[in-house]
Amino acid sequence: MRALALSLITLGVPCLSACSDDGGGGSTNPTAGLTPGGISNLTLTSDGTSTGATDGTSTSPTTTGGTDANTSEPATSNADSGPAPKFDIGLTPDGGLPQPDTGCKKVDLLFVIDNSGSMADEQINLVNSFPDFVSEMQTQLINTDSYHVGVISSDSNIYNGPGCQMHGGLISQTGGASSSNAVCGPYASGKNWMSETDDLGTKFACAGQVGTGGDGNEQPMYAMLQAVQKQNNAPGACNDGFIRDDALLVVVLITDEEDDHEVAACQMVPQSGSPGEPGNWYTGLKAAKGDVETNIVVLSLIGPVNPMCPALDKCNGGITGAELSPRIVQFTEMFTNGFIGQICSPSYKQFFSQAIGLIDEACENFMPPG
Repeated sequence: MRALALSLITLGVPCLSACSDDGGGGSTNPTAGLTPGGISNLTLTSDGTSTGATDGTSTSPTTTGGTDANTSEPATSNADSGPAPKFDIGLTPDGGLPQPDTGCKKVDLLFVIDNSGSMADEQINLVNSFPDFVSEMQTQLINTDSYHVGVISSDSNIYNGPGCQMHGGLISQTGGASSSNAVCGPYASGKNWMSETDDLGTKFACAGQVGTGGDGNEQPMYAMLQAVQKQNNAPGACNDGFIRDDALLVVVLITDEEDDHEVAACQMVPQSGSPGEPGNWYTGLKAAKGDVETNIVVLSLIGPVNPMCPALDKCNGGITGAELSPRIVQFTEMFTNGFIGQICSPSYKQFFSQAIGLIDEACENFMPPG
């Protein structure tokens, strides 16, 4: 190899990376534009001189460096007296500006659960579907290593823990009809939300079965917006540390009634529903994530238009079926990552399994703040 390098110098050819062999003795330059019959066709003769074929058929005369050993005259060559061959190694590609670091490493899951009188079966269905959902999500989102899981109800929840009896307060304690009727904490975080270090199946079964003793004037959208407000996630607040700027936010809405302004047909009592309209809810949730709406996934288990659930007979204490929820449908469809399922399905496992792909895509495209 040393003799080859010396011969190349004699020819006036720079010893580029091609002087290295494939055994790792040196690196090769993939951008070098070698001409036919270039360095790769140079061979060593038995006396240490070199021959080179420029077209694969003819060879150049033997040359040595310095003066000829027998004549003391400068060495000569019968080769073409034209300029020495040049090898275009190209320019180092310009990498340009560094690309933004995308992809989510953290996920915040907010479950907004209707706790009115007709929701007992739906809460059990949710609790039974949850473990597979979280397990499949953790398997699919291989680069995500931190999860926050929080549950809120659709009212101010008088059964919740101290300081959290408010719209949007994360559930740490349940009470009333059809609830788990238990203190669900302490959670591993020491706060009112669960994480990957909790036994999520057990903890969610407690908090997710929030009961059916809540207000019949459901306000799930108002509760959702309150849950993500900075003041409610500040140190010492009920939701302290739950919502993170650098996490993908996944909101799961579960309600069998529309969130609207109506007069209840049975008692003729005005029902205000959540303040604002679907556009206001969209704007409010987007603002909580720095106005990057693609950093949000909204999964709504509700009464869709197609396929329809059986009608919910609220006046006669009916607990099966669901009200059509066109306003919540409108809100959900405003998001790039919005997905709608039927709350009266016998199982939510298929809904959550289908939603995993959407969450995975949103995670891959996550744009970190700043």
